Amino acid sequence: MPTPAQIEEQVQLERDQVSQGLKRLRKNTQQLEGKSYASASIYGITSIDTLLPLVVERIQDTTNRIKEGKTGRSFKEIQQYLSDLEPLAAAAIACKITFDKVFSYKEGSNQVVNVCDSIGNAVEDECQMRHYEANAPGLLNVLKKNYWHKSIGTHQKIVVIQTLMNRYDVKPWVKWGRPNRVKLGAWLLDCIMETNEWFYKDIRREGRKTNNYVVPTPEFLEIKDKVMQESELFAPLAWPMLIEPNDWSHEKPGGYLLNEVMRGHEMVRRGDHLRIQGETPIAFLNKIQKVAYKLNHFTVNVAEQLCEKGISVGKFIPIVEVPLPPKPPDIADNKDSRKTYRRAAAEVMNTNASAFRRSCRTRMTMEAVRKFWSKEFYIPWSFDYRGRAYPIPAFLTPQDTDFGKSLIKFANGSVIKGNACDWLSFQCATTYGLDKATWKERLKWTEDNLFTVTRVALDPIDNIGDWEAAEEPWQFLAACDEYYHCCIKNDRHVTGLPVATDATCSGLQILAGLARDKETAQLVNVLPSDRPQDAYKVVADVSKWNIPDRLRDIWDRKCVKRTVMTIPYNAKPFSNRTYIRDALKEKDIEIEKDELTQTVKAVRDAMSIKFPGPMSVMKWIEDEVAKAITRGVAEIAWVTPSGFVVTQRIMKKKVQTLDLQLLGRCQIRVATDDPHKVDRARHKAATAPNLIHSLDASLLHLSVERFDSPIALIHDSVLCRATDMSVLSHIIRETYMDLFAKQDYLNDFAEQIMAESEPPIIDTLDEGWSVIDSNYFFC
Repeated sequence: MPTPAQIEEQVQLERDQVSQGLKRLRKNTQQLEGKSYASASIYGITSIDTLLPLVVERIQDTTNRIKEGKTGRSFKEIQQYLSDLEPLAAAAIACKITFDKVFSYKEGSNQVVNVCDSIGNAVEDECQMRHYEANAPGLLNVLKKNYWHKSIGTHQKIVVIQTLMNRYDVKPWVKWGRPNRVKLGAWLLDCIMETNEWFYKDIRREGRKTNNYVVPTPEFLEIKDKVMQESELFAPLAWPMLIEPNDWSHEKPGGYLLNEVMRGHEMVRRGDHLRIQGETPIAFLNKIQKVAYKLNHFTVNVAEQLCEKGISVGKFIPIVEVPLPPKPPDIADNKDSRKTYRRAAAEVMNTNASAFRRSCRTRMTMEAVRKFWSKEFYIPWSFDYRGRAYPIPAFLTPQDTDFGKSLIKFANGSVIKGNACDWLSFQCATTYGLDKATWKERLKWTEDNLFTVTRVALDPIDNIGDWEAAEEPWQFLAACDEYYHCCIKNDRHVTGLPVATDATCSGLQILAGLARDKETAQLVNVLPSDRPQDAYKVVADVSKWNIPDRLRDIWDRKCVKRTVMTIPYNAKPFSNRTYIRDALKEKDIEIEKDELTQTVKAVRDAMSIKFPGPMSVMKWIEDEVAKAITRGVAEIAWVTPSGFVVTQRIMKKKVQTLDLQLLGRCQIRVATDDPHKVDRARHKAATAPNLIHSLDASLLHLSVERFDSPIALIHDSVLCRATDMSVLSHIIRETYMDLFAKQDYLNDFAEQIMAESEPPIIDTLDEGWSVIDSNYFFC
């Protein structure tokens, strides 16, 4: 039990989370307004989301009247400039610029003529980029890759692209001229103002001049204040806790102590909060919340040294400030000198801006490190609607980046004994990149590389080349330190390093158990074997003879890996095409459309041949869900073996998406006429993946119930101390057997969704099959 002083310290920490969250929200809003980016603020995003459909409808109405010859004279002058732009694009640009200019702190920014000119200018910039895309698509793509993310703001992007396009003699863009831009912008501004009561034109006498301004109405200011007030309720930062989080129950929320911090954090994210969850999942959640962590001072110290040196490794990206070049002495009088300096200064500012953006997560992580430097801490967790557990904090958790994971250890270490050194050796090899090697090969790799492990542990900065190329460099760094001190030098007798094991093709393992499919079970390490089975290689070998001849020599497991991984989660041929095309591009192979169609079919056919049970189960689930929706079922729900209640409710929404060249992606969401209409297609696609996720979550719920040592989770991966991994691995195997050998869950699922046909259980597994002796089931 925490002492009153510890509780008070946690309460003060949570008060800091509230105050700093509010401070950050308000500061971000002020900075966005100061930089004329109010459209990216909370109130800007929310308001534009509401406004966009109305403006699109207004523009579309005018477009329809054009076809009927009913437009006025003023619109005829600007009609040509909107001919190549969709109503959604024009509306999105106009709304964004209006918010940016009206709420900017810059003097005169919201004058009507400036707002109109800016809208017209932004529309012209978009049309100009589309002009280049139509006339030189390949060149534009190359220029974007090389220059796009180095530029600050949309104006510099358009200037850079325009300059380079002119250099390559691309058909030049014919400028519209300011008068036409202002007319176009004025018409779009009127569209915005006529569809709502948010803005009006304010005529002001200023000296001898009369100026018109666009200003928000009192009605909109009231809406803005309300949006910001509601945002502030959810602004508190989420940090780890200094004491054990409150237990979750159906009567009261768990996690943080203060209600102000817990707003927005439910036990089940995006779930049906009226559903009563089983005792086992709730006990599981409360149990993993009681695991204490502490910082790994070794990796923290390395990070701090690399911060000072400005060296990046993997996901660790410190901010590096490049100084501006010195101004030449003749800058005031020499035009060429002035031009050269401005160009060099712009390059430096672009570099610094890019470095600042890229270093954001690293800076926030190091801020959290300073806060918890000498403290033990705990992590509050919650479920997603399938039953998977996720940390509520974003930093210093087992589900952080490779760098973030390396910063934490279990606070309660255990004495090195048994085969703990083997598991630490396993962790070294796995994080270096041998995650597909056998158990013996991983131990042998560490044994053969003891000199490297020692160098990394003793002097990681001067030997950075030994660890920065690892698959997971920071976790490899942490593993080298632990292995060296616990197993080589033997001056550390307690280990708290999280060692991770992962399911092999989790989706296929679950489906193999449901269908009792022996061939699939063998290929995904459910059944014992001397070395890890490689399902990806098997599919590549089977499909090889049905793909185009010219691809056979380079066809391997990497070409099919993402497709094989995602098909159990209902990936369709369209996404399969993308994965295979991308894999071939890495081998510098371009594939034609018809060849790609043939190749995708070959891979999917190979999946059906080698994994008959999983493929038939997925097809059966799709068919039965479609029948259920047709019968009038509004949601699909089932209870997992651990007692977690999954509620899958997917309603139809009409979403129109458009990618703008300069302003990015915008979406417009419009509810259907019947907001209660069930989305049959998405239910069909989602149910099999969600069933798999709910069952791998259930496997962990039941396993953790029997495990009494510190544990952490990453989806279907488990982390524990090296001394405990053999016990945990055995428990997971036994639990899998309980779920799929001793129960008949697919028939239970069929009853719960009221299936009209029998599930396709092919039942080729022998009656005495066992996963207990499969070393590579979790590895």
